[in-house]
Amino acid sequence: MKGQCTLKFNNDGLIPVIAQDVDTNEVLMLAYMNQEAFKKTLETGIAHYWSRSRKKLWMKGETSGHIQRVESIRIDCDNDALLLKVKQEGAACHTGNFSCFYREIV
Repeated sequence: MKGQCTLKFNNDGLIPVIAQDVDTNEVLMLAYMNQEAFKKTLETGIAHYWSRSRKKLWMKGETSGHIQRVESIRIDCDNDALLLKVKQEGAACHTGNFSCFYREIV
């Protein structure tokens, strides 16, 4: 990391993470990390998240092969949200869509 900061995890020990395509700036997904997921992401350069439904650590793409190679990690002004700029391999969304934000309301 270029700068030192103290991450502010919520009461569940999680911090929200936006994954954004490094080339197009398209927002791909919203996920959550705990301290272990953050550490594994830093160590491997591959996005790791905390699955709230499965209650376990997971590497993005561990079953689909659609991994996210992390190019940079940014933190917001309050230290309570992260932005990952990633090289997305395959679809980011479990539905098969490139981005989880494929549906327009208005």
